[in-house]
Amino acid sequence: MNNQKKLIILTGPSGVGKGTVIKEILGKDKNIWLSISATTRQPREGEKEGENYYFLNQEKFKEMIEQNLFLEWAKFAGNYYGTPLSSVNEKIKKGFNVLLEIEVEGAKQIKEKFPESLSIFLLPPDKAELERRIRNRGTEKEEAIKKRLLRASYEISVSNQFDFELINHNVDETVMRIIKLLQT
Repeated sequence: MNNQKKLIILTGPSGVGKGTVIKEILGKDKNIWLSISATTRQPREGEKEGENYYFLNQEKFKEMIEQNLFLEWAKFAGNYYGTPLSSVNEKIKKGFNVLLEIEVEGAKQIKEKFPESLSIFLLPPDKAELERRIRNRGTEKEEAIKKRLLRASYEISVSNQFDFELINHNVDETVMRIIKLLQT
C-alpha cells in the first residue's frame, strides 16, 4: 500500500445513514472507489454479489483470514465482515481514493496499520432517531434490532478516537463536509 492518504475510513453505527451518504459521495466524485466487503451474513433483499458484498460461507472466510487476504476483518452481530486486500491495492495503484465503509473494530485495525488514512465517524442526530431509522428498515427481528442498538451505544462511545466526527442531520450537508475533508 503506497499512498496511505488514499484510504478513507467511514464508520458509524448501524442505521446512521452511511449507505445513503456514500451513494451521494460516489455520485459527486468519480475518483473515489467504494471497497466491497466480504461477509458471511445472508444477502438482504435487492443486494447483489460483488456489488454490495462478496457473500462467503464461514469456511471460505476463515481460510482467507488464515491466508492474510484481508486488510481488516471482524466478527459483528454473529457474522464475519472483512475488506479483501487485493481489490484495495489494485484501485490505489490505478490512482483511486478508496473509501472503506467498515465497523469500528475494522477501522481501528486499519488506522493502526495505516496511520495516515483518514477516519470519519458518522453520528446520528440522537439515539431516538437512530432507533427510528433501524426500525423503519423493516429488515430485522426485534432481537437483532436490540443487538444493533446496544452495539451502537458502544460505537458512539468510542467515536472520539477517529479523525473527524460528523453528525448526519442532513445527507447533503454531510456529503459536502466529507468531500471538503477529502480535498484538504
